[in-house]
Amino acid sequence: MFLTQRLRIVLQSALSVALIAACAGATILYAGVNESGGEFGVFGTPGTGLPGEFGSTYAFINEATVDTWVNTNKINFFRVTLLMERMCPIATGLGSTFNETYFSEFEAAINYITVTHKKYALIDPHNYMRYNDPSDQPESGSIIGDTTDPKAATTAQFQEFWTELAGRFVNNPNVVFGINNEPHDMATSLILQNDQAAINGIRSTGAKQLILAPGNGFTGGHSWTQVTGANDDPSSDWLNQIVDPLNNTAIDIHEYLDSDFSGTHDTCTQPGPSNLAALTTWLQENNLKAVVSEFGGSNDPTCLQLLPELIQYLTENDVYIGWSAWAAGPLWGKNSACCGDTVGSLEPGQVNEEEQQTDTLLSGKRLFRIRSYLPVSYLRSLADTSNPR
Repeated sequence: MFLTQRLRIVLQSALSVALIAACAGATILYAGVNESGGEFGVFGTPGTGLPGEFGSTYAFINEATVDTWVNTNKINFFRVTLLMERMCPIATGLGSTFNETYFSEFEAAINYITVTHKKYALIDPHNYMRYNDPSDQPESGSIIGDTTDPKAATTAQFQEFWTELAGRFVNNPNVVFGINNEPHDMATSLILQNDQAAINGIRSTGAKQLILAPGNGFTGGHSWTQVTGANDDPSSDWLNQIVDPLNNTAIDIHEYLDSDFSGTHDTCTQPGPSNLAALTTWLQENNLKAVVSEFGGSNDPTCLQLLPELIQYLTENDVYIGWSAWAAGPLWGKNSACCGDTVGSLEPGQVNEEEQQTDTLLSGKRLFRIRSYLPVSYLRSLADTSNPR
């Protein structure tokens, strides 16, 4: 499977809709791609790949391909992943003590996007609201704030982490703070507590930038008003209680269009507009905004129909202010970011396992394809080796 001319036309059309809408005063303020790589190389036995080797085990961006995204595709938004166990070594715990080498590498990537190119960077701790063992994500690690787990980092430590991180970017208006990637299978009330702690920490530094707060159930838009996991409360029951003194926190949403909303299948069967309808109503009723920071599908004809419908829906509903697609990144090689083993990634210049170039849509203006979390087979193989809102 590879990106066909037909898919390129569909994706180019989708971005054109967003650009035209933006010129007309619509609210899609951020449009772009995920840069995945800072969390790579840890699958296997606990401790594998920690701290890791920059450029081999993990990496954040390729500056040349960021140039391509900005200059050719005209995107303005990059979601850049990091791993909290690398930023805050397990030996010292989650909090304000950082691995300064890892931070400096991450900071260089953020600055290249936000200072050199003057685009927006969404900071993404890719941890599923867990800390201390990323060896089998998304299931491994202790839930942050779980008082029944003596190994778990506390909510207070999570606030310390965000206070430190936000303080280092307080003067960069092009940074967006994403509290955590895809919490799941935990008390929704605890997600609210952790989200609120992060917001409190960020705002205590004087940072005024946009914050994105996730909900439960892998922060799925389709399930926002539904029970998820082991009878966990709907996100809608709790997330409207978030308090931000600057009123500059939006909801972080992920939405996939295949049968189980996972992004692992090459056919799309889930219509975005109807699946997001309840979330849209909830956002309107609570005077909140949202960013769909992960979504996608393959080049199957079903996805060629449903992907543009999703983008059009986001554009037409002013509670949505942005989106980003999974995934580009410097370490994917021939491996697939989603939607089958031979699709490839969105990284410009890469080829898939069939030696077919996967970035040919870059001759147009748009992209997508997504995965809710990184393919296990790929990560296991790595283990073996202006703010407008």
